[in-house]
This record gives sequence, C-alpha cells and structure tokens, in this order.
Amino acid sequence: MSPARTATRAAAVLSISALALTGCGLMQDDAEGPAADGDGVTKITVGASPTPHAKILEYVDKELAADAGLDLEIKTFDDYVQPNVQLSEGTLDANYFQHLPYYEEQVEDRGYDFAHYDGIHIEPFALYADSIDDIKDLPKGGTIGINNDPSNQGRALQLLADHDVITLKDGVDATNATILDVEDNPKDLEFKETDAAQLARSLQDLDAAVINGNYAIEADLSVDDALVVEEGKDNPYANFLAVQAANEDNEGLQKLDELLHSPEVKKYIEETWPKGEVLPAF
Repeated sequence: MSPARTATRAAAVLSISALALTGCGLMQDDAEGPAADGDGVTKITVGASPTPHAKILEYVDKELAADAGLDLEIKTFDDYVQPNVQLSEGTLDANYFQHLPYYEEQVEDRGYDFAHYDGIHIEPFALYADSIDDIKDLPKGGTIGINNDPSNQGRALQLLADHDVITLKDGVDATNATILDVEDNPKDLEFKETDAAQLARSLQDLDAAVINGNYAIEADLSVDDALVVEEGKDNPYANFLAVQAANEDNEGLQKLDELLHSPEVKKYIEETWPKGEVLPAF
C-alpha cells in the first residue's frame, strides 16, 4: 500500500471516529454542558420522576427560572434506569430522581462518570395494606411486597426492622441489605420482590407492601393510612440533582441547584405535601 493511500485511509478513519464521538455527545464542547444563548438564557434538559420531582421542577420553571436566566425542559420517567442511561449518553443535562445509596450502586455497577449536588427532598417509605389497620395484625405467613433493587430493598427492610417485624443480621449495612440478610422472621413472612413502580398496583394482591413515597403519591395513598412511616430525621435517602462529572461546575446547572435549595422551593414542598409525604432536606 502506498504512503499516500495509507495517509488518506488514516485521515478517513480519524474523520469517522470524530463523527462517532460527536454523535455520542463525547466531544469536549459537549462536555462543557448547557450554555446561554444569544439572549442570555440557558436551556437545561432534566430527567425526573413524575412526582414529586417533576412537580418541583415545574414550579421552579414557572416561578423562578426566568429571573435566573434558565429555561427548563422536563422529561419524566416511570423507571429508575433510563434517567441515568440518558444522562450518561448526553440526552439529559441532569436528572433528579435518586438518592445516594441508589446513585452509588449505579455508578459502581455501570461505571457512570457522574457528580451530584446536595439533597433536596426526602420521600419517606411507608408500609401500606388494604385490609390491615395495625402492623401487629400482619398475618402469619403473609406476603409483603418489597423493592427488587438492592438499595431500596435494604431501606424497606430497615423500616420493617425498626418496627420489630423482622431482625437483620448484626453488622449489616441497611443501605445494601437484601432479604438474605434477614436473621429473624417470627411471622414467617414471604417477601415478594417487585419493581418499585408496580408495588402500589400490586397492593390488592398482597397482605402489605413497603412503597416508595413518590409512587405512593401517584397512587393517591395517604401517609395517614400507612401502617408505619419512615422517619425523616437524619435520613440518608435525600434525592438530589445528578450531572455528568465534567459538568459539575457548569454555571447553569449550579444555578438550577441553587433554585432547588431556595426558600421558595422549601415552602412549596411544605405547602404542597403538608402531611409529610415529601419533606425538604435542607
């Protein structure tokens, strides 16, 4: 092969590689994150769970964003996988749906290069039942619906352990606990591992279920009717804004995080969910 042809072929390979990187959103310019347009407005695309995350973002977009020079595009997701996938691919500038134990699990398992800001709110887990009014009345051999993802499964098990339904093995980190870490189960309860989004819909087929706060809200379940509710104090499960690590210092993303920690947002959360279904984490 002649040197000229070799050089031409190498140049073609480099061009194709550059196009591929551009298509994947991995070029350096893209890594800088959202930037202001000619009018000084920065558009930010955020992925979020419908409730309460998207509702909080909608409030920010309507009441606070314009004065901060931001314009939010909010994409809602009914699962806990795609918001991180799309953030890693560059389809999203940020996501707002997860807490630290889940985030750390996903970063470790999938190799995401992410960063996150401080916690914004907490959605307390609660144990719900259709036909039981007291946790002491859980039937012998009953079936309890529980999350099938590790970080949230441990959280649900800890709630049950806190109310003496089960006992976890000594030394187990509750944020990583699974049903295999249950040491004592005096009522011989069966745990049905279920996708978080399906727990509320499956409640009629279960004796009880530990349900994530956001899905309980969507299903119109009131914490007043829960058998037990997770404590908000010193809760490690605050939800936050996550971004690509390369964009952590992006001015627009930092402005958005500041708005999400504003007194106005704190008041909005407290007034919108006065029974404590959602709690400010700041």
